[in-house]
Amino acid sequence: MISRREFLQAAVAAGAIVGTAGAGSWQALAARQALMSQDDLLKFPTMGNVTLVHLTDIHAQLMPIYFREPSINVGVGEAKGQPPHLTGKDFLEMYKIAPETPDAYALSSVDYSALASEYGRMGGIDRIATVLNSIRAEREANTLFLDGGDTWQGSYTSLQTKAADMVEVMNTLKPDAMTSHWEFTYGIDRVKEIVENLPFAFLGGNIFDAEWEEPAFEATKMFERGGVKVAVIGQAFPYLPVANPRWMFPNLSFGIREEQVQKNVDAARDDGAEVVVLLSHNGFDVDRKLASRVKGIDVILTGHTHDALPEPVIVGKTLLIASGSHGKFLSRIDLDVRDGEVKGYQYKLIPIFSDVIAPDKATTELVTKVRAPFEKELNTVLGKTDSLLYRRGNFNGTFDDLICDALIEEREADIAMSPGFRWGTTVLPDQDITVELLHNATSMTYPAAYRSEMTGKLIHDILEDVADNLFNPDPYYQQGGDMVRVGGMGYRIDVTKPIGSRITDMTLLKSGEKIDPAKNYVVAGWASVNEGTEGPPIWDVVANYVKRKKTVAVTPNTSVKVEGV
Repeated sequence: MISRREFLQAAVAAGAIVGTAGAGSWQALAARQALMSQDDLLKFPTMGNVTLVHLTDIHAQLMPIYFREPSINVGVGEAKGQPPHLTGKDFLEMYKIAPETPDAYALSSVDYSALASEYGRMGGIDRIATVLNSIRAEREANTLFLDGGDTWQGSYTSLQTKAADMVEVMNTLKPDAMTSHWEFTYGIDRVKEIVENLPFAFLGGNIFDAEWEEPAFEATKMFERGGVKVAVIGQAFPYLPVANPRWMFPNLSFGIREEQVQKNVDAARDDGAEVVVLLSHNGFDVDRKLASRVKGIDVILTGHTHDALPEPVIVGKTLLIASGSHGKFLSRIDLDVRDGEVKGYQYKLIPIFSDVIAPDKATTELVTKVRAPFEKELNTVLGKTDSLLYRRGNFNGTFDDLICDALIEEREADIAMSPGFRWGTTVLPDQDITVELLHNATSMTYPAAYRSEMTGKLIHDILEDVADNLFNPDPYYQQGGDMVRVGGMGYRIDVTKPIGSRITDMTLLKSGEKIDPAKNYVVAGWASVNEGTEGPPIWDVVANYVKRKKTVAVTPNTSVKVEGV
């Protein structure tokens, strides 16, 4: 039986344009993909003497996945209306991407369910290996492969093995350096244990010993590629003690440390670096501001905010590269370096279409091996969904709506809160919800589903605090992920207002009454950063709910009204 990938590539080879009115989706797919073969995806106008390949925010996804890009990504301050804060049709128009094409599917939320059923899953570490091997075969002496972090966390198998599965597989891909964020949620002892045995550099120039205020990890690694000295400076997520449990790494301090970044850049230049690369997990808007203030950075490979942009954003002389998340893309940038500076570049955001790119056999075998002990549990079906379940977006996504529904029913709460995490894959309508898919949205080391009483004022203060982390006009004060998701209540938010006045009209949905600042409400949530939080793991709460419902239907949350966009 011919595979889907073989069908697509055969259609390309034959020049098949067979889509006609009334034809099935296979014919329409072949017509749309007439230029999409593995060779087309990897085609690149090679130039210069240095090649950078960037992967970031894979969140422990070894297998091909579905991942819907956001339909809302609000920019505030100077970032308003600027990439990456364009979504849907606005995004497609800006980058001149035709609707219903492979690029439109990969890069936007428009017609996502329909296009997903045609274009299939993306990513897969064995497909990434194929692309990486192809680039290295062409430019081995010129290539640096750099990992932007959020690599070890986000799946059932990574949680069960304490990241050993990801470390083993990534080591075979031979990164030259990585930086970090969620890695530290395995605890400092586990991080040190892994780092001591990594065959490549673990960089974090902004991570300091909290007591002695001395660097805790290597800041810079110098490489020679194509006869050029390239400095890679690592920048870990600066707000780890705010966004994640401080007690897991109590003796470390983080921060943007702009002055330290400048010192690291200057030191690299003094050491003869002709190219300076910041391997960053700051988030895009933080890196855009940093690029305007720190001199001497040629390329910032940005991560954390999961943005995927088909072109660099240029700030002064600095190129900002955004490579997406969950293994959907690799970025390749070729640099022409002469007379000690970058004279030109070529760039491509390479979409990893798993039905088109052939898997690397050795990597497939390794992935099969590390997953084998868990296959039965991974494939256990909990129920089915009638709805598209997705997470990514500034406000409520349907996967978190499902989590909130489960928290309210299973924990007998008035209101539910689910953190504004960006990680977590997508589930299509009519798809089975398996243990693996549930864990893709919940697997973490502090999963307790708490149940407590909170006053209306405290709930308001929590929403205001999270909103300021997201919508403060100064990117250096944007310390969190997306907005906390809520169930059982609605509210109005004006993103242009200052902290304390963004959130209004808080309403309890089951009664329609306004939430009283002085009244107590039963609130259920999960992923508290407080040590010792008690409650069942969130995946058990949601699994029990899905099993009881058998088929879930989630209506997109319209109870959050957004103004100022």
